[in-house]
Amino acid sequence: MRTQSMWRHTLTFFPQFLAVLKERAEPDSTVTVIGASDGRLILPLVSAGYRVVAIERDPIAVHGGEVQLPGDNTGHAMGLIERLKLEGLNGRVQVVEEDFLVSEPLGTTSDAVWTSCSWHYGANHRRPLGEFVYRMQRLVRPGGLYGAEFMMPVEQRHHLLEHYTSPERLRRYFIGDWDVLLTLRTDEFTERAHVGQLQDHTPRMGLFLAARASTLS
Repeated sequence: MRTQSMWRHTLTFFPQFLAVLKERAEPDSTVTVIGASDGRLILPLVSAGYRVVAIERDPIAVHGGEVQLPGDNTGHAMGLIERLKLEGLNGRVQVVEEDFLVSEPLGTTSDAVWTSCSWHYGANHRRPLGEFVYRMQRLVRPGGLYGAEFMMPVEQRHHLLEHYTSPERLRRYFIGDWDVLLTLRTDEFTERAHVGQLQDHTPRMGLFLAARASTLS
């Protein structure tokens, strides 16, 4: 790709999600991404042949603008819309600039839904984690795929917040019409400073993939 995401160096389980998606979804299927950011994972989905609904409320992520960089520097970040245009991919992405937890941005379901480390952000703590999970679930059509990567607790304060969760805790939301396909987790690891986290830091991450039953009960 000719453009680069400001999140390109951060760890992700996205390759595992994409592999399962390719096994279960037809070419040209629609994938909804909650917290699309500047398109770090949007562009690979479109390049793989999928249509994408990108939901993002941060205006800088969508339109670009000045961001704080590590080392007490500032710089200009290219937004999602500009990146899609420069890559020639904007015709296959519907950008929805709304707060996912405030409004119901879509009237239809998708073949898959994905979020990358969205619900641990403090701005999303005003609503229970279960609400975020259930809203995502409602976007998945029968037979569709649900995927989320998320931060797991490391510091003591994380253990007091349900939004720093684990695959085991997430399972309670996926009973009945759901089949858990894959869960993964990392040990603690060191990640270099990046936009949004201006110091080197030590996170843990988890992955949760589930499929919705083809016929809902």
